[in-house]
Amino acid sequence: MTRSEIEDKADFGQIRYAQLWEDADVLTEALGDCVGGTLVSICSAGDNALAMLTLDPARVVVVDLSMAQIACLRLRIGAFSMLGHTEFLELMGARPSNRRTALLMRALAGQDAETQAFWTARADQVQTFGAGGVGKFERYFRLFRRYCLPLVHSQGTIDDIFVSRPEPQRQEFLNNRFNTWRWRLLLNVFFSRFVMGRMGRDKAFFDHVDGSPAQHVARRINQAAVANDPADNPYLHWIMKGTHGNALPMTWRAEHYETIRGRLDRLQIMPGSLEAFIATGDKADGFNLSDIFEYMSPQVFTAVYGAILNAASPGARLVYWNMMAPRRVPPAYRPRVKTQTDLQDRLKARDKAFFYSDFVVEQVKA
Repeated sequence: MTRSEIEDKADFGQIRYAQLWEDADVLTEALGDCVGGTLVSICSAGDNALAMLTLDPARVVVVDLSMAQIACLRLRIGAFSMLGHTEFLELMGARPSNRRTALLMRALAGQDAETQAFWTARADQVQTFGAGGVGKFERYFRLFRRYCLPLVHSQGTIDDIFVSRPEPQRQEFLNNRFNTWRWRLLLNVFFSRFVMGRMGRDKAFFDHVDGSPAQHVARRINQAAVANDPADNPYLHWIMKGTHGNALPMTWRAEHYETIRGRLDRLQIMPGSLEAFIATGDKADGFNLSDIFEYMSPQVFTAVYGAILNAASPGARLVYWNMMAPRRVPPAYRPRVKTQTDLQDRLKARDKAFFYSDFVVEQVKA
């Protein structure tokens, strides 16, 4: 099994995610002690694979069907190598900058010709939006932020989302100022399956999903706005304001910058599907599986899950997210896996990527 089911359905020729919309803080804690081990990560934009280097593994094998997503990781490798932390934040778009094109050229200096050509063709977009703002998903939120959100809330209300306050006051703000009928109408239209499939995620990603994405987002707002402090949420900040503000994703924080920079040589990039890695016969001590199971039919999910178990060392942890399609260890493999219920529930409660409905941590039995 070397091809993925989604490979024949979705378009992988463009940058879908220019930054990673998953919380590396909960991912790295979920993976546990990985010192000296082999980890496998879905690439996406590369941020979580880089965050996994802070766990001090011997190597992180990064796989992805999309060469565009792999180009995002290669750019980050160049940026970590050639830029200081403040320059990195400017290049990515987390901070204002009028010199992103120059920073982009410096970051690309040591990269292969294909990566250089890929990003040079997008230099104008990087200058305007930052390298973390040029994906389809980020463009989707930019349209939402520029053209729709002002019809619903004033800039003052949006700014007030990120004023740190106690939980009861956060609930009051949500109930009395934010969750208006206009906001609910906007959710139903802009986050509908039709609009999101055309402008945000690929429509093929909804093949195995039941229910409305808009209703799902509405249910999850309480996680981001009340259960946790919005002031600490970089993902919500980018959706609403187009930058990360004072809250940064784990990989982009100053305290991890030198550690990641010093371990870049431990990355092993393997273009292709996860199934292609499994076919090599290699073993891993931990897997960041992103939300790939959501795109699979139940039958394919069962087959792929079993193949992953065969590529996992005893004690390895499988960490993944579900947005709308429920996926957990298939019944046939439950005897081989222990769900880390207490750990996953604790981490899920503080997961800043609030739009996921589930966070799963499963460990291969010894």
